[in-house]
Amino acid sequence: MTLAPTLVSAHRCLTRESIEAAIALGADYVEIDVQRAADGSLVLHHDPVDVPPAELLTYDEALGLIAGRARVHLDLKFHGDEVDAVRLAVQRLGTDHLLVTTGHDDGVRAVRDWADAAGHHLMVGLSLGRGVPGFAIWQMVQVRASEIWPEVRYRHSRANIAVAHHWLARIRVARFARRHRLPLLVWTVDTPRSLAYWMRPGRAWLVTTNEPALALRLRAGRISP
Repeated sequence: MTLAPTLVSAHRCLTRESIEAAIALGADYVEIDVQRAADGSLVLHHDPVDVPPAELLTYDEALGLIAGRARVHLDLKFHGDEVDAVRLAVQRLGTDHLLVTTGHDDGVRAVRDWADAAGHHLMVGLSLGRGVPGFAIWQMVQVRASEIWPEVRYRHSRANIAVAHHWLARIRVARFARRHRLPLLVWTVDTPRSLAYWMRPGRAWLVTTNEPALALRLRAGRISP
């Protein structure tokens, strides 16, 4: 049985230049982080923003830049109104060229429920491995336990992709995904050794990386693991 090659998502393409570079490279997905600013606008940024600086690429501009040229890995960094952002992406790209991830359980469920009601087959993943700065110890333990044993969260959110930081995937989430027959997205894999491990067919469906050129060379067998 021939296993499908592992797909590559170019991580954190937040500028016109980085989007163009990922498309030119031939990455399977271009990952964009989307935030909702205080003025209600959607912009490409990893962290929360109040008034977006003029140099930030707007969400609409990014979709226009990518539409018809590549598939989009849409990573929603805000909570609330996720469906509005996804609806626009579906209108511009179609469902076949779109993957949606977020760390918010209710956001995943809202998008999945909307997609089902609209008759869309849409890939939506609940991302595991959130940062816990400032959390009390008991909160840290609770969050990590819910990520190592994510059955309840996935059942509630209705996510149809397993999405996890690479160390969580190694600990247990990869086994969880296989058992539940969910595609596995692993993030963010950057070192040559880790990329060689996760790019091997059968270990992940998709790998998100800041080193997409290296990942693609490994997949093509042009360098040794």
